[in-house]
Amino acid sequence: MMLSRQPNRLKEIIRQGDIALGTCLYSFSPALIELAGFCGLDFCRLDNEHALRQDHTTEDVLRGGLLAGLVPLLRVDRDNPYLIRKAFEAGAGGVIIPHAKGKEDVLCMVEAAKFPPLGRRGYGGLCLSGKWGVDAGEEWMNWCNREQLVIPMIEDVGALAEIDEIMAVEGVDGIFFGPADFSISAGVPLQIWHDRVVGAVKKTVEAADKHKKFVIYPIGFPQWEQVERVKELGIHAVEFGHDASILKSVWQKSIRSFRS
Repeated sequence: MMLSRQPNRLKEIIRQGDIALGTCLYSFSPALIELAGFCGLDFCRLDNEHALRQDHTTEDVLRGGLLAGLVPLLRVDRDNPYLIRKAFEAGAGGVIIPHAKGKEDVLCMVEAAKFPPLGRRGYGGLCLSGKWGVDAGEEWMNWCNREQLVIPMIEDVGALAEIDEIMAVEGVDGIFFGPADFSISAGVPLQIWHDRVVGAVKKTVEAADKHKKFVIYPIGFPQWEQVERVKELGIHAVEFGHDASILKSVWQKSIRSFRS
């Protein structure tokens, strides 16, 4: 569990040269994130950008992820830096921040996520991450700075021009590449395998490798044919769909099978 002050599992898997595997939850079900961990997935993105869950349900799901041994990553609203701190205090193993605009934007994200001297995060040890003050001293602060991941999203063509500078920022651990929004920004809406999008992914991976960072890439469900293509791109972590898309696919196929 992350509360045992161990190295971040997601980062360790990638450091060892393996591809980390995860999924995403829109339902914020503690049972589902526990199931994901017990099945052997390494991380789970909790979507708090499109699914509004700014209450106790977020904390419950984060706890479920920690219990099941995976790394819960909370995607927060980009315009509220305090949500970054709150996510870490509640037990998130990393935060995903949408629509990074460039280096200066990412520096502000790191500033909100890290304790001094790396950032300006305010101290608050009375939280799950700090074991409610029982173990929330300088060692905990150093662990937070080292093991709680900061993951901006590349979703806009403009940010790609600064991808090398973004990857070079101290405190950034990796990038989550958002192919859907990037394709829209690139003028080829939802054509995620268009040359413009694939070229951007390759450029992002190259920058990550150069700076010893990582790239997370989401693939749909059940689009198994994408697996080999993602491997060829050198992606470091793969997100397999989300709970809504997985259930939709299974239910629709089952209904068609019985009613055809």
